[in-house]
Amino acid sequence: MNKPDTESFQGLPSTISNNQESLKKEEEWLEQQKSLPKIQRWKSFLIKGGPGYLQSALTLGGGTVTAMLFSGAAYGYQLLWVAPLSMLLGIIIFSAVSHQTLSTGQRPFIALKDHAGPFFAWAFAGGAVLSSIIWHFAQYSLGASVLVDLSDVAGMKIPSWVAGIIILAISITWAVTYGTSNKMRDWFEKSLRILVWGIVACFGLVAFRTGIADPLDLISGFIPSIPESLSEVSSLTVIVGGLSASVGANMLFLYPYSLMAKGWSSSHKQLAQFDLISGMFIPYFLATTLMVIATANIFYYGDLEFTGRSLSPFEASQILESTIGPLTGRMVFNLGILGMAISSIILQMICCGFVALEVFGWEFGSLRYRLACLIPAPGVLGSVLWSDIALWAAVPTTVICGFFLPISYVGFIILQKSSKYLGSNKPNGLKANIWVGSMIVGTLILIIFLVWTLIDKVPKYLGNLL
Repeated sequence: MNKPDTESFQGLPSTISNNQESLKKEEEWLEQQKSLPKIQRWKSFLIKGGPGYLQSALTLGGGTVTAMLFSGAAYGYQLLWVAPLSMLLGIIIFSAVSHQTLSTGQRPFIALKDHAGPFFAWAFAGGAVLSSIIWHFAQYSLGASVLVDLSDVAGMKIPSWVAGIIILAISITWAVTYGTSNKMRDWFEKSLRILVWGIVACFGLVAFRTGIADPLDLISGFIPSIPESLSEVSSLTVIVGGLSASVGANMLFLYPYSLMAKGWSSSHKQLAQFDLISGMFIPYFLATTLMVIATANIFYYGDLEFTGRSLSPFEASQILESTIGPLTGRMVFNLGILGMAISSIILQMICCGFVALEVFGWEFGSLRYRLACLIPAPGVLGSVLWSDIALWAAVPTTVICGFFLPISYVGFIILQKSSKYLGSNKPNGLKANIWVGSMIVGTLILIIFLVWTLIDKVPKYLGNLL
């Protein structure tokens, strides 16, 4: 087995080596942007896009849907602040990861092994694979349920297992294009950008049709507060669930490798930082906000009373159909959910491919890499089995991955403070201290989430098993 090492395994040569001319032109273009006014430079960066969209496509999945739909139904606009705050905490870590990766050109898995310790490196890789495999089942369950509902609207209702097979075929076809060539990689990223904004547009149309119930409540909803419990599920549980749904271990692993797959270097630092806001934060913020608004208008501010412990996308689409019509309420809403499920499945596949690439030293884009992307493919069984699997897998996976992610965060904090690793690129001064301090805060919040899960969920989980 060809083991990677720091000296010989620093880049993704299969994409970089045959793309030197275009990368040189891009670096010249980036240099020209420095002399432009900030607004004009931002406009150019916005059009350019980048790996940030891969992160929003990955995080907009089943966990986000569940947390946001329930939040709106049970608490109205009061918890609108949860999603943007949780994503901003994640972006602080991601910005440090991009600075480290683009400054050194070293692969993060190897950098963590060499400068933080193997424990952090294997937590980084292990959490990515485990979360991708287990939550693959949930994404198929989500995607299949709405695809079945869409087929029912079209008058040709299909079984759940057929819906799962259709989603699997689409996802594999889409995922394997990422490593075949530079042209296909660019097409892949552009297609996901379109998909992400399509998701936002779907929920935007639904929210527009339901309207804004109370503009003042909408504004105040972005101010952090913990409302009184209005349902069987406490607001603190919803807040913790929303915070945990924004950034996953597989997102953290995928991000730096998607930067390297594009051949980005230190010249791209400013573009990468901007891309985290424009490609990762803004679409996530808009999609989650619009989901909360739509369900809040129907339940919390509307005529329908919400007394349940959960709100599935299928139930939400049925209710929206009865209130704002079948086209917007059912079809458009379901298309948005389906886009979220498929995008998450695709990116989870690619994440597993990158992990295998690191562990075994395989070449990016090779047949073995593409086969490794299929590691989580058995998750297609979730289209018919997730309701049974979830009882056994959801809580343990949340706890285990909850350990892996803050451990990885600590590893990147160590790298951010390492002069040996970053050399002259090591941040210094007040800004650097604020940066590291913010990373520590984000890590502590994750640990609080883990402790809360242990206290609140594990006893119930054990009781259900017994």
